[in-house]
Amino acid sequence: MRVVFMGTPGFAVPSLTKLHRRGHDVALVVTQPDRPAGRGLRLCCPPVKDAAAALGLPVVQLEKVNCDEFVARLQAVAPDLVIVVAFGQILCERILIAPKRGAVNVHASLLPRYRGVAPINWAIVNGETETGVTTMFMARKVDAGEIILTRKTAIGPRETAGELYARLAEAGGDLLVETLDLIEAGTAPRVAQDPALVSYARKLTREDGAIAWGEPARRVFDRIRGVTPWPGAHTRFKDRTLQIVRAEPGEDAGRRGEPGEIVRLDQARGIEVATGEGTVWLLSVRPEGKSTMDAASFVRGYRPEVGERLGDRPAEV
Repeated sequence: MRVVFMGTPGFAVPSLTKLHRRGHDVALVVTQPDRPAGRGLRLCCPPVKDAAAALGLPVVQLEKVNCDEFVARLQAVAPDLVIVVAFGQILCERILIAPKRGAVNVHASLLPRYRGVAPINWAIVNGETETGVTTMFMARKVDAGEIILTRKTAIGPRETAGELYARLAEAGGDLLVETLDLIEAGTAPRVAQDPALVSYARKLTREDGAIAWGEPARRVFDRIRGVTPWPGAHTRFKDRTLQIVRAEPGEDAGRRGEPGEIVRLDQARGIEVATGEGTVWLLSVRPEGKSTMDAASFVRGYRPEVGERLGDRPAEV
């Protein structure tokens, strides 16, 4: 089929690559403009732009996709489908109705659960043990279209958002190819979403990485996993920010010490910190302005002591 592909981050790259490999005619790739990134704020192009260039596909970068010029170009291309994978802009109705067979989206959750821009992160933060990917026909309301296919996967008990992101990106590409086969054959299902089951996954902010040590250990650990690698879990130590790069829950479910209190220092393992219920081991950290280091190196260099407290934010009610 002749398609226009719209996507921006690395999550969309497997979908684009697998579409091209399957032999679909990708007439145009649409992505966001280059953005400044990193400490030097150097302009970086979106991963989808790099992938499209490697595949020899035409690319257009748009700050505002709903402009008249792009709608006219889309109509001139006359695609069978518009495919959207983590593009980053809301499409107007003129774009949704331009392709002959509509617009299809790949979403990183089992809809209608976790509509929104950060479904992978919030599924982990909320302690979910299962998630997946969904393809749907797009509607005017975001993530509310009719479901075509879903594919489930277990969330590993220690899996981070970054790790799950990579797995779901590949699964999404596979599901998209399968979806297009059904659409081409005229057998694609259309399953309405149950409004009673809808939940939302809002965009993360830096504050979402702040650790509330008064919460139970499992919730603290799930938040650390869910905000890794961005915005990153963080706390305060001696009035400076301490990023938590890697952690694991303690074995003792009983309470030991006050929330945020360092209850054990182990050169081989790391720093054990009390929570509202149980403990969490900090295995790898990044002190403010420094590089990532294992917790043992942090103990040697910064000399934390048993009984010292890590700063926190209030526990959520």
